[in-house]
Amino acid sequence: MLTELRLALRPSIVLLILLSAITGLGFPALITGIAQVTMPAQANGSMIIDKGQIVGSELIAQRFAAPRNFHPRPSAAGKGYDATASSASNLAPGSKDLRDAIAKRVAEARANGLTGTSVPPDLVTTSASGLDPDLSPEAALSQVARVARARGMDAGKLKMLVNAAVKMPLLGIIGEPHVNVLMLNRQLDDMTVNRQPAQKSSNPTL
Repeated sequence: MLTELRLALRPSIVLLILLSAITGLGFPALITGIAQVTMPAQANGSMIIDKGQIVGSELIAQRFAAPRNFHPRPSAAGKGYDATASSASNLAPGSKDLRDAIAKRVAEARANGLTGTSVPPDLVTTSASGLDPDLSPEAALSQVARVARARGMDAGKLKMLVNAAVKMPLLGIIGEPHVNVLMLNRQLDDMTVNRQPAQKSSNPTL
């Protein structure tokens, strides 16, 4: 009886160990190695390095509230843009709290000089992760007048810069046109005299 049980279990145990080694160790090691060779920046988090220091990632939004910067989507992650507490507000579409929050953000956007006949939805609603680093082109362009005024730039040239920063869908069909807010702000800082680094800070007015 025991002999028959061992003979029956042995193939299962061997396959379990073999498949665990292949799928749990071998395959991940292979993919990691290929990624490190072919796309090391993306494989290591798309980090942004300035003067030898990591100042952020292209994949994670940061808080920008100063008039001179393009503002990202609102965030419900922790106290805002907290990569250790990624989350959405989880408010239902009919929620009064959600309606009130959106109305408040619309009023603030208008008070901050947002242009256009309507406010782009991604400027007044949070993303599912709270860390979305991108804006729609419409949301970025609606902020051009404020940013140009704060930086003393020509609005037309700034609009051209925003349009040039738009990334199109992968293969033309995957995703939507978008602008990375952190990269756009850093590009502006590089162009502006007396550069103020656009990096994560405890200063809420950055």
